[in-house]
Amino acid sequence: MPEGDTIRWAANRIRPVLEGRVPEEIRTPQPRHALDRWPERLAGRAVTRVEPYGKHLFLRFEGGLALHSHLRMTGAWGVYAQGQRWGRSSRRAWLVLHVDGRDVVEFDGPVLELMTDGRAAFAARSPSGLAYRAAAASSGCFDQRLAALGPDVLAGELDAERFLARLRADDPTRGIGDALLDQTIIAGLGNMWKAEGCWEAGIDPWRPVAQVSDAEAVSILEHVRPRMERSGELGPRAIEHKIYRRAGRPCPRCGAAVQARGQGDDNRTTFWCPACQR
Repeated sequence: MPEGDTIRWAANRIRPVLEGRVPEEIRTPQPRHALDRWPERLAGRAVTRVEPYGKHLFLRFEGGLALHSHLRMTGAWGVYAQGQRWGRSSRRAWLVLHVDGRDVVEFDGPVLELMTDGRAAFAARSPSGLAYRAAAASSGCFDQRLAALGPDVLAGELDAERFLARLRADDPTRGIGDALLDQTIIAGLGNMWKAEGCWEAGIDPWRPVAQVSDAEAVSILEHVRPRMERSGELGPRAIEHKIYRRAGRPCPRCGAAVQARGQGDDNRTTFWCPACQR
């Protein structure tokens, strides 16, 4: 699944093309959006902001409307010059925005929706987010999936206070590696960066949350953020894995064999070094 750095990379390519401009053409080839009338509803509106948040991307338009995308396991964004061959078949395009001789294309959904700015709000109002979510539930004007998100791992300044409040409100017996995949605790971290961050910080991903200090939990994010930021600027190909998908190979730090095993309810494969991660 694309993680926060991949979404940041997409936003950085899309922003110079769309931000501040009115798309000359908007197409929604996917049949499920045939009756949504997005081209008519967005006609003449400039894109005011291209905003990544965790694994989500928002194209915000004048008039308080936003296109919300989550790529899950199958989706991708592409930016192409006119006449340039697309990275995937045109039959897999869900959204095409054409401006100034370039196409911004979202392929293979599966979450693509037009919503108001009010619904596309984040839980940034209180450290725990509980009061914010309660207000959202009572008013019915917020999207519960978005209102429940934890702080963005790639925000300009890490909101460590809110991250820790969410972490401490979670199951204390849960492994820290599994907890870091919970988007209501920290948004944008996925299986690869979880493994890389735990290794960088020297933390065993199987250690229960209750046995991980606040400083250790924050250090996992602080270790991984610079590498994620670099990937967001230069693209995923700039990533050099230290431990992810290196099962059976020597640990780059101590030389012991890297281990791999499924973790959590989703059984996501966790990679770690049993010798130097404590």
